[in-house]
This record gives sequence, structure tokens and C-alpha cells, in this order.
Amino acid sequence: MSDTIFTTERLSVRRFTPADSDDLADILSDPEVTYFEPYPTFRREDCADEAVKLSESEEFYAVVLGDKVIGKIYFSRKGAGTYEIGYTFAKAYQRQGYATESIRAFFGYAFSELGARRIIANIDTRNVRSFCLAERLGMRREALHRELYPRKEDKNVFSDFYVYAVLKSDLDGED
Repeated sequence: MSDTIFTTERLSVRRFTPADSDDLADILSDPEVTYFEPYPTFRREDCADEAVKLSESEEFYAVVLGDKVIGKIYFSRKGAGTYEIGYTFAKAYQRQGYATESIRAFFGYAFSELGARRIIANIDTRNVRSFCLAERLGMRREALHRELYPRKEDKNVFSDFYVYAVLKSDLDGED
């Protein structure tokens, strides 16, 4: 189950294993990292159970640098060849190109191996770094959903979300 699915110049991507709990805790227990995530920030001691859950899921992938899990990719089938992608990286590994490198490679994997036709991302409009990443990856902003989900800090305030998308045909011919 821990076999590498694909590699990039610096990274490998594989399924999670229960042994990933400490590295996962570095990601999920950081309130800055999980601020825009649709789940609460985890306590470190809860990450062992979460690592087991992720290892049993077909929707989550571990981004690995050397032997360390530095990021998590969510990839979920939505029907008619459309998949939703999400990504979260440990703070110590942000702003170094790892997200761009792994997600770009993941697009190639999804389009060639998983039969994806279209990949979407729902991104909080306040999450500038995330939507800039989507744009760097060739995704286009297609929609704005007003007041879609409640904010963590105040459940009575709802955030707007952008919908980004990329089609397989958009990336055909890229190197």
C-alpha cells in the first residue's frame, strides 16, 4: 500500500500508511496550515487515527520528500470524468515549489492513468496562495460562489469560494 505511484524530480507520491502519523501531525496540527481546510485543526495525538483513515481512503495521497511526508493531496471523483483536487503542505515545506511540482505531476497522472477529463478546485477567496498556485498550474477561474461555507472563527460568517478548473485538453501538448 505504501508503493510509490509516481515520482518527480524531488518528490514521490504514494498512498498514506498508518506509519505516517507523525509527519501528518506536522501538517494537520498547525492552525496556520489548516486555516482554510474544511476540518478543524487536529491535536497531535489524534493524527494516528487520521493516518489510519487516510491510508484506507482512495481519495488521499502523501507527497514525500526523501522519507518525510510533507504534503497531502485530496483527489475525489465527482462524476462524468470530473475530479476535485485539494492540497495541504507542512509550513516548513511551503514556498519551495513542492506543491507546484507535485500537483503538476498529479495532473499528468490523473489525466493519463485515472481517466480524468476535468479537474476542479474550490478555493476560499481569501486563500491567495492557493488560487495563485492553481493559476500557475494552468487552472482557470470559472466561478465565484458567494457565501458558500461558514468560517471556522465565526460560523455565522460565510466565505466566498472560487471554482478553478483545468481540462485534459487544456494541458495536451504541454511538456
